[in-house]
Amino acid sequence: MAVFPNKKFRSAAEANTIASRYRAQLARHPFLLFGLPFIATMVAGSFFLTPATAIRYEKHDRRVRRLSKEEELGIGKAGRRIDMKEEYYRLAAKDLDDWEQKRVKRLPGEHDGVI
Repeated sequence: MAVFPNKKFRSAAEANTIASRYRAQLARHPFLLFGLPFIATMVAGSFFLTPATAIRYEKHDRRVRRLSKEEELGIGKAGRRIDMKEEYYRLAAKDLDDWEQKRVKRLPGEHDGVI
């Protein structure tokens, strides 16, 4: 029984093609032909996707922007004008020593904490 060689026979015409040179270089330098293009693709992808992620975060920032004090208090459209000093004096005038503790009504089946 004959022993067949591992290498396939390639003619001289096939030896000068781009594919044959690529196969020969691949056998000698696998990192340069597989690893380096992969890493280059990852780095280039990072640079190309940076504007897309920036747009995403800018859109998020527009949606969740800081509110001014007027918007925060809800007086933008039909609210009353609030003066901080006036509110301070109005709250300071309240009697804080005269108050009564009231229990919160519990939902049915909820433990009320009474022993």
